[in-house]
Amino acid sequence: MGFKTKFYSLIMVFASILCISCKNELIEQPKSLKISEGFVNPLGFYDSTPTFSWQLPTSREVSSQSAYQIMVASSSDLLPDNADIWDTQKQISGQSTWVKYNGKPLESRQKVFWQVRFWNQDENASDWSEINSFELGLLNNNDWQAKWTGLDTAKDSIKGVRKFLMHRPQYLRKGFELSSDVASARMYITAKGIFDVHLNGKDVSDDVMPPGWTPYNHRIETISYDVTELLQTGKNVIAVELASGWHSGRISRGRALYENFASPKILCQLEITMKDGTKQTVLSDESWKGTTHGPIRLAGIYDGEIYDANLEIAQWTTTNFDDASWEQVETESIVESVKLSPKRHNTVKIKTVINDVEIVSVKGNSAIFNLKQNMVGVPKIKVPMKKGDTLKIRFSEMLLADKTFYTKNYRSAHSTDYYVASKDGVIEYMPKFTFHGFQYVELSGYNEQEKPESNWVQGLVQHSDFGAKGTFTSSHEKLNQLQENITWGLRGNFFDIPTDCPQRDERLGWTGDAQVIAPTALFNYDTHAFWTAWLQSLRENQSEHKNGLVPFIVPDVLQNKNGGSGWGDACVIIPWDIYNITGDITVLEESYESAKKWVGYYQSKVNDKAYIPIMHSFGDWLQPYPSKTLKKGNRGDTPKELISTAYFAHSAHLISKIAGVLGKINDEKKYKDLYKAAANAFENEFFDENARFKQDRQTQTSYLLGIYFDLFKPETKLKAQKYLLEEIKNADYHLGTGFLGTPILPKVLDDMGEIDLMYKILFKETYPSWFYSINQGATTMWERWNSYSKSEGYNPQSMNSLNHYAYGAIGQWMYERIAGIAPLESGYKKIRIAPIPNEKLTSASASVNTPYGKASSSWEIEDDSFNLDVVIPPNTTAEIHIPNATQNNLLVNGNALKEASNLKLIGSDEQSIKILAEPGTYNIQTKL
Repeated sequence: MGFKTKFYSLIMVFASILCISCKNELIEQPKSLKISEGFVNPLGFYDSTPTFSWQLPTSREVSSQSAYQIMVASSSDLLPDNADIWDTQKQISGQSTWVKYNGKPLESRQKVFWQVRFWNQDENASDWSEINSFELGLLNNNDWQAKWTGLDTAKDSIKGVRKFLMHRPQYLRKGFELSSDVASARMYITAKGIFDVHLNGKDVSDDVMPPGWTPYNHRIETISYDVTELLQTGKNVIAVELASGWHSGRISRGRALYENFASPKILCQLEITMKDGTKQTVLSDESWKGTTHGPIRLAGIYDGEIYDANLEIAQWTTTNFDDASWEQVETESIVESVKLSPKRHNTVKIKTVINDVEIVSVKGNSAIFNLKQNMVGVPKIKVPMKKGDTLKIRFSEMLLADKTFYTKNYRSAHSTDYYVASKDGVIEYMPKFTFHGFQYVELSGYNEQEKPESNWVQGLVQHSDFGAKGTFTSSHEKLNQLQENITWGLRGNFFDIPTDCPQRDERLGWTGDAQVIAPTALFNYDTHAFWTAWLQSLRENQSEHKNGLVPFIVPDVLQNKNGGSGWGDACVIIPWDIYNITGDITVLEESYESAKKWVGYYQSKVNDKAYIPIMHSFGDWLQPYPSKTLKKGNRGDTPKELISTAYFAHSAHLISKIAGVLGKINDEKKYKDLYKAAANAFENEFFDENARFKQDRQTQTSYLLGIYFDLFKPETKLKAQKYLLEEIKNADYHLGTGFLGTPILPKVLDDMGEIDLMYKILFKETYPSWFYSINQGATTMWERWNSYSKSEGYNPQSMNSLNHYAYGAIGQWMYERIAGIAPLESGYKKIRIAPIPNEKLTSASASVNTPYGKASSSWEIEDDSFNLDVVIPPNTTAEIHIPNATQNNLLVNGNALKEASNLKLIGSDEQSIKILAEPGTYNIQTKL
């Protein structure tokens, strides 16, 4: 062997060693570790059998996962090599979301730590992730030693609007001593009412009106706080402000649901571990003291708050206060029939502050301020006052022509706050135990010698604490405003539960409104936990009815004995939507029996005509131009029997699909057969042999329901589609749909290939249309298509919310078709990127934080060229549909399309090219 040969042989050996060394290098660790419905390192967690999710890093080395390993331990020091709670071992699986815990049983208060690693498509291992943790709350009623504690405020017999009993807010406190330094401390707390808690003069949290709203006769949520840093050696004090909230206020409708509107009570358990290892517990019990002679005189959700600064109690939240003159509290024992359970979604917070305020008018010492956005929350007021004067704070969503307040739509909700000044000078005030829906604030009673300034008022926007999940924007100003109106409407009505409106004497969890908006909400915000928590409340209220009835509203304070089609179906439709958008099978498991019971309710309402339920229905609520002969015009012209039969069939069909996902083969067939039978009855009962709706007054919704729910035979469906198009043409291409028809209109036209027609309807400017309200100045979605017009003023009906999210359901189609991003498989495991441009747009883009990472679709038309930018997250694939393209005029990342390991041509015709893409970033160009 010559020198050159030996030299090259040595080079090859070194290269081989280097290559092997590179292959064995750990790739980047997984990121975005979460448990269950998206929680990151939660305290006081509700679930002892969580699921685990993570995302793969975005790198050239990683396109997919071939295996994973999760380690769970009682101490971070035991990770990753000595996990003592659960070691999955190496699991050959691509699953990186919703991996179910299967380790040792976990208990109340337990804190556990976890890590995960994965193997990529080449079977190379990642580095271990960062260590995450979760700490369980008090999971069982017997974990509590505390008692319900408070004052008897019912005896005061204070009567408010419509003679409803009102309760003075309570000020409660408990002093205690600690003999040594604190290592850790947890405060577990809840209320029959709403509270604000302080420890040694400091706020324990920034939560708004905790613990929130559940069916209190079934379950009351508890909250856990880490208060380690707030305690001190020596004297300490817990101080709690307590008000009626939902539990004891008139929002509960006077139905004597919750112990005859008994006086609010607090339940508090402070568990302390000292540095020397000893433990001490402070409980709410008979030893607490209280008074109602504090500055918050009255507070109600509908009617507002009265605050008298002359009654402020100096230092009452600190240890430097003598409560000897305060009253002894009364107590109640915990009962087993009401479950105390850790809150399973986040509390309400102040999420945004509006500072851009202008003064509309000034008259004497009264001024009106415009926040330029219909919002939900409270104002923060800084105004000059004179001692003894009362500041009156009123709210309105819009103004009348003379620039005075339009408040007819608030109905009996007084929605007014009062502040009594204790001194001369600038006062600062923010209501604590109420919230309002408003754009305008009127202040009257301030120092008349002062000239109002715009900074006297700020808007504190409050809603449940979830983050943004998606973004949507386009080249069209009004389409962007529609997106803004949708998102503001969602935030304004997600105040611990999904409400129908935030301003009037309602603010209730209507199930119909909820089921139509859920998909759009899940695109825009991380509302997974929000929805699953509310669905638990739904199931609890449903359990009160042996026949499977789902009430109109949840929590159910109406106590109506009827179930409504299209409304009660929320128990089937929302879980299915959550599953498809998140991939989380848990929601299907939790809701399965509830869904079956609801379909059983339909079956119980079938009389002489098989599969035609005779039952209550709100109809296609608020359909425009209802027949003048209708006694209940708000319910529209589509017969309730048609709607009930359609939803009966649809819910049975969905249960069949859910059963298939859950592996329940017998149920899958049973409910599919039921769906087919109900569909057959639907077609035969309501449509003639030519698929024309038998009723003289034709409606878009009658056809939409049949087509979208797949209730027609294939040949009949084609005929029904023609009649639908005819009805849309008869409406001059305007909307003819209410709450039930509107969300499915774009989906039906999309499936029919009538995308241009849907655009035509969407971009209509006149009533009834989405842009109509924008042209009238709307900054949120409205309850009615014609809630207000500049020429004719306000709709004369008092039920006229100017912040009502149902018609915002178009948002789903804006994401899925205008921007073109949608899940093809549950949880975006497979993604569809399929935008369809329109002549009124030159660009549109959307992004969604999927369980696997950020996915986006952004297109632009410029100089006769269509440009599409796409991001596909790791561990997914995507079908990319490029409109008006052929293989010959297509460029991908600047090069002609060629099949490769990451791209595969899977279809083409005269209209489009279809590509299967692996994770990555792509720029696609084609000539129009």
